[in-house]
Amino acid sequence: MRKSITKMLSPGIRCLINKFNIDFTDLLEIRLRINEPLILVFSHGDYFIHESRGLVEKKAGVYLVTQSDIKSTLDFVSDYSLYAFEDEVRQGFITVRGGHRVGLAGQVVLDRGRIKSVKHISFINIRISHQVIGCGNEVLPYIISNGRLLHTLIISPPGCGKTTLLRDVVRLISDGNSYSKGMNVGVVDERSEIGACHMGIPQNDVGMRTDILDCCPKASGMLMLLRSMNPRVIAVDEIGSREDIDAISYVINAGCSIIATVHGDSIDDIRTKPILRKLVEEKVFRRYIVLGQSRGIGSVESIFDERGNELYIHSYSVAN
Repeated sequence: MRKSITKMLSPGIRCLINKFNIDFTDLLEIRLRINEPLILVFSHGDYFIHESRGLVEKKAGVYLVTQSDIKSTLDFVSDYSLYAFEDEVRQGFITVRGGHRVGLAGQVVLDRGRIKSVKHISFINIRISHQVIGCGNEVLPYIISNGRLLHTLIISPPGCGKTTLLRDVVRLISDGNSYSKGMNVGVVDERSEIGACHMGIPQNDVGMRTDILDCCPKASGMLMLLRSMNPRVIAVDEIGSREDIDAISYVINAGCSIIATVHGDSIDDIRTKPILRKLVEEKVFRRYIVLGQSRGIGSVESIFDERGNELYIHSYSVAN
């Protein structure tokens, strides 16, 4: 993992990072901002890099990112052809080999009110891809009945492992498990985080029977998959718009199971959101998985059925 990440960085930053014994298995993000400290984000906090002392928490004397660092990093990320990634840049990120996602920010160029591109890029956020193979095993008996996936909604605050859990459940359903045979799964990966496709190829293990629409709007993608790929399950991340809800209803009425995620702290929190309240009141989802941090990032706090009965009381960690 270290090599796949450091080769994207400018020579100066790469040399500095390789100089110290940094635990890449716990590294979540590398943040570059022109004229600001280089920041490494771990699950336990943020750190700067001092050129002689390594990781430190205070910014005095730490490495500052230069304009040359940003340019070199962009060159390495895009293989010296940022123009070839124009569609990705327009969405604010590039997914690279290994599944890592490089977020970009700068001056947005508009064309008739729509984002055409981003120029003068001065901010880069490299989000490190971490799969947690097997983290979905313990929730399977609660969301599969008679060999079929029950309509499931994963509720989680930001950064609490909802995409990680969703990805592994997709893998388990696709490959087959002790509760069900393998089945076709369609994934609408609007932000390229579930499969983390690079040049159309998933960098994460999402299972042998999984088809992905990468960088596709969720509502349009759900209908496209339903019409073209004959899925038994459709998976989407971070629902919330009226179009998403309408597409989910269409998918369910077509006899396909749905598993989705949403930002929130609880079912009650979802009820306060007008667009999502209808799903809860009409008992569209048969299972609700609530994640939190009571026992570390990604703890499964509870699992409820459509009537609000708690089915799951033991917590374990999924890790983001």
